[in-house]
Amino acid sequence: MAYFITDECIACGACEGECEVEAISEGEDKYVIDAALCTDCGTCADICPVEAIKPGDEA
Repeated sequence: MAYFITDECIACGACEGECEVEAISEGEDKYVIDAALCTDCGTCADICPVEAIKPGDEA
């Protein structure tokens, strides 16, 4: 399951540059993950300073 970004996102952009498959992009209020591109590696969740990125099974 793809990771997702919660409303706790502070839009710092740290995750976007870490995504090897470019699945993360800037949304209106927060960054978003394209589930079709996400490989479920977890790198974005590891780098997030506010722990706003969660595995899809926590939705």
